[in-house]
Amino acid sequence: MTEALKLTDLSKSFPIGKRMFGPPRAMVHAVQPIHLSVTTGETLGIVGESGCGKSTLAKMLVGLLPSTTGQIEIEGAVLDNADPALFGKRIQYVFQDPISSLNPRKTIRQIMEVPLRKLHGKNKAERAARISEIFAAVNLREEFLDRYPHEFSGGQAQRIGIARALAAEARILIFDEPVSALDVSVQAQVLNLLADLKDQFGLTYLFISHDLAVVEAVSDRVAVLYFGSVVEIGSAREIFAHPRHPYTALLAQSAPEVGRPIAAPESAETELPDPLSPPVGCAFNERCPNATDLCRKDRPALKPDESGREFACFNPI
Repeated sequence: MTEALKLTDLSKSFPIGKRMFGPPRAMVHAVQPIHLSVTTGETLGIVGESGCGKSTLAKMLVGLLPSTTGQIEIEGAVLDNADPALFGKRIQYVFQDPISSLNPRKTIRQIMEVPLRKLHGKNKAERAARISEIFAAVNLREEFLDRYPHEFSGGQAQRIGIARALAAEARILIFDEPVSALDVSVQAQVLNLLADLKDQFGLTYLFISHDLAVVEAVSDRVAVLYFGSVVEIGSAREIFAHPRHPYTALLAQSAPEVGRPIAAPESAETELPDPLSPPVGCAFNERCPNATDLCRKDRPALKPDESGREFACFNPI
């Protein structure tokens, strides 16, 4: 199986308290060095609490944020310092809020034509033919093309956002909470559409969401992020049913489920550590019921077990 996406030592730090002269007062490490690969045709789910670095990672992948260290390879090509247009032809971002991500002053036709004109240099007839093909794929009527974003429902606007990403002819799509703002019935329609598009166009997905049930339903594998680091990677079927890292177990227990009382976290510490004063050792040690002195001293590395599941924990479940 070929690699669609490969991340090597990829990280992002932000300076805090910038000075006119000299270094900043502190650095916040939003994403710790990550090594990750995604195979062609795979859907990789990315989960974790707010502030764990999911969206920062996604924005680095599409070139919206420069990385601090490391490199990004897409289908074998290193894109870290490449022309931004190369990013757009290979990887695209579908935003969480579908309506606010569309330019309110432009018609849907004008929005759809931008990637076709800027990235691929298509003429008017070629653009019209491609837009017609994409709108048919996402089940939208062509009469919508002359309307403005505010005239659409959330589900329709999200389909337009997906269509815009497809117009760039990218092979990898990153979805950042793509159904969180939609009604449950509309969520199911959009998720079914994504599955059909993946098969039709041979796409690879990175799916970021807080909804563990959605991630489990659409993903082949799941990567769990905590405090900027990947703490566990495994198959979607197994990772929540049989978690190895205590943080993954905490996420699974805390997720609301129909017919089950909401479980309160066992630990009194329910917040992420202070990024300006990160803990020594494992970042999860203050919330972990299995923490030992070793956890408070050293940071565990991400390693595979005998089944191929990877987790970063000295005392796994």
